[in-house]
Amino acid sequence: MSDNKNKYKTITGIFLIFFSALVFISMTSFLFNWQVDQSELDEIISSTEDIQNFGKKIGLIISNLLIFKGFGIGSFVFPLLLSFYGLSLLVNSFTKKLIDISINALVICVWTSISLSYLIENKIFGGVFGYEIHIILLEYIGDLGLILLLLFVLFSFIILNFNINFKNFLESLKKTKTVNNDEKITVDKENSKNVSFNKNIITDEEIKPTISNFSKLDENSEENSPTQDSKIEIEIEESKQEEIVDVNNLPDYDQKLDLGSFIKPKIDLLIEHDSTGAIKIDENELTKNKNKIEETLLNYKIEIKSIKATIGPTVTLYEIVPEAGVRISKIKNLEDDIALSLSALGIRIIAPMPGKGTIGIEVPNESPKIVSIKSLLSSKKFQDAEMEIPLALGKTISNETFVVDLTKMPHLLVAGATGQGKSVGINSILTSIIYKKHPADVKFVLVDPKKVELTLFNKIEKHYLAKLPEVNDSIITDSKIAVKTLKSLCKEMDNRYEMLKNAKCRNIKEYNQKFKKRVLSPRDGHKYIPYLVLIIDEFADLIMTTGKEVETNIARLAQMARAVGIHLVLATQRPSVNVITGLIKANIPARISFRVTSKIDSRTILDSSGAEQLIGRGDMLFSQGSDLTRLQCGFVDTPEIEKMVAFVGNQIGYTTPYILPEIIDQETSISSDNDISERDPLFKEAAEIIVSAQQGSASLLQRKMKLGYNRAGRIIDQLEAAGIVGPFEGSKARSVNVKDLIDLDDYLK
Repeated sequence: MSDNKNKYKTITGIFLIFFSALVFISMTSFLFNWQVDQSELDEIISSTEDIQNFGKKIGLIISNLLIFKGFGIGSFVFPLLLSFYGLSLLVNSFTKKLIDISINALVICVWTSISLSYLIENKIFGGVFGYEIHIILLEYIGDLGLILLLLFVLFSFIILNFNINFKNFLESLKKTKTVNNDEKITVDKENSKNVSFNKNIITDEEIKPTISNFSKLDENSEENSPTQDSKIEIEIEESKQEEIVDVNNLPDYDQKLDLGSFIKPKIDLLIEHDSTGAIKIDENELTKNKNKIEETLLNYKIEIKSIKATIGPTVTLYEIVPEAGVRISKIKNLEDDIALSLSALGIRIIAPMPGKGTIGIEVPNESPKIVSIKSLLSSKKFQDAEMEIPLALGKTISNETFVVDLTKMPHLLVAGATGQGKSVGINSILTSIIYKKHPADVKFVLVDPKKVELTLFNKIEKHYLAKLPEVNDSIITDSKIAVKTLKSLCKEMDNRYEMLKNAKCRNIKEYNQKFKKRVLSPRDGHKYIPYLVLIIDEFADLIMTTGKEVETNIARLAQMARAVGIHLVLATQRPSVNVITGLIKANIPARISFRVTSKIDSRTILDSSGAEQLIGRGDMLFSQGSDLTRLQCGFVDTPEIEKMVAFVGNQIGYTTPYILPEIIDQETSISSDNDISERDPLFKEAAEIIVSAQQGSASLLQRKMKLGYNRAGRIIDQLEAAGIVGPFEGSKARSVNVKDLIDLDDYLK
């Protein structure tokens, strides 16, 4: 069936070429014989008179329609287009480039028709179309307007099709002028071997003595051989074209230029949930709590020197200095008694306060304040943060914005019982990054087993999200896809390490700085690498459904991915030891715990108690190392997220999300990729390209065959299954197992 289709294409192509030749000859003849043949047009069907046109009746009809009634001389683009179409069918390469040629040809046709009609008042040159249009334009914009319009179209056409940059053109003129005025090129006539160079360009003055020097090479011989002469001419021609690019004079690479018009979301999209913006101090509440703390301690014969209060958004910290000789453990054991006397939901005693000679008692406020994400992101501390990936986690007890760098953590573990603010915390982390970082700098891999928490971020998939090539939805909700994504991230990690090794860099920051300075070239396989942030909203559910596969890949990423810019944020409502294993905990030192149900869960996540005494609704403990910091998490509501993602999603994004390396299941790949009936129709053509280039890569097929990434990748997999190319080797191209096209034909047969 496909052979018949190719035959029809070939026949059609040959017909179009011959027909275009007939039309061209007829149109050329019409220019010389139109006056003689014009009288025959009215009765051309029944006419028996001798028609002068070389194409006879059909040639005269077509020529009259295209030239006289159409576009005049500009109509000659039509037979040229027909011949292009015919050739494309013969070589089976009907591409988008041919469409561009057709559009350009039509523009030339119309412009020529109108221009000639204005310059030469003869319908045979501009045709009826050009004559009528130029008359209408003259009525509306006059002679000057028409001339300016034609010049504007001409310059626009040249700029679009010949890539002319006037800035570079003017700079080159300026440089040429400077060279001609300020620098003189000297040639040592006595020494034939010395040729001077003016910067990186070889001038005609330099080439002349070089030619004479070449002619002196064989003075003792009777004549130079033709082979030597041709070699000398080639070398001279190459030296004329030689130009050394000085990368030091080029500006730094800017990764943001691909989305140069991108605007970060505005703070006004967010809501100030507490309109007052300040903490209300209730003096009566402070005095009452101070007195009750003192009374409770005195009941147990514990005297204190002083007590002071620091008011936070949700809790107040009372710092006490006990009298000499009081055991700290005695105060620590009175935690429940103090809570009872204060009638508080839950208090936390910090004994002693790190770096201070005091004991801290955290007491919940009767009227807690909502900390909106807007107040955090608009704070000077966040705006001026010079961090790679800054996170505005919340406000401290002293009402200061708490900002940390995810790359320094380098991974984050989040736990909390249902309804205590864990999902809001994840949303605030995402919001912080989106408000601070350009899409070129960071990408998210979002895994949401619950299927409802992260779906809003689907709208920004072409800006901030990364995914597998064969997956439609950028938010991963299926456990099997999640496993493949984790494997793909491990593969991405290995690829990045290979790039860092070749660049002699220790981490992603050094690598990107070198790439920006153009020390690393894309020709060597280098590219700008964005940070990747993997966020799993319910890690326990993923562990339950997939088991060791997820744990192994997560542990590997946690151990090694930091240097190559891959960071993990794992959230779970069940921080049990079979979910958060020792191997995972050992490589994730940064932890966040919202309120949990037991001391055991608190110790699992934080390695200490305290999280069970939090009051909920965003109240959390942050641990990085040995210190615990109590924070009130920034609150971001669903309508705020919707506005933010709509603002980003409505802007021009990349053509696709960030594509992760493809992972092929070993069980299915052999059966499907090696099945001849399932092979891609372009399999043979792709094999010929790969064998001719002796380079097995999907990017080569994308360039040569104008294919998408997914299809090119599938064809490469089929070529691997057929034994034509070797296995994947990181950043290197695959090896090609077939030497030439003759061997390929024999192999395929």
